[in-house]
Amino acid sequence: MMTPSNTLVLDLSGLKCPLPVLRTRKALLRLKAGDRLIVTCTDPLAGIDIPHLLRETGDVLESQQAHDTALTFAIRKCQVLPG
Repeated sequence: MMTPSNTLVLDLSGLKCPLPVLRTRKALLRLKAGDRLIVTCTDPLAGIDIPHLLRETGDVLESQQAHDTALTFAIRKCQVLPG
């Protein structure tokens, strides 16, 4: 669901590895530079996998928070540089 402020909210609660990171990658491909992605997961491995994905893609992890059994990631899509 895209909000008016160019933020995509993705609830991946209940999904197990590798689905949270695969769906996060797919969502990032749809975003433009400067857009935000908020991802909520309940898989504890997402705390390792999503930051690792962002190191690969070059996008920015603005924050990572734990709430009971859920992890929430705020991600900013970076400018794609010509290769």
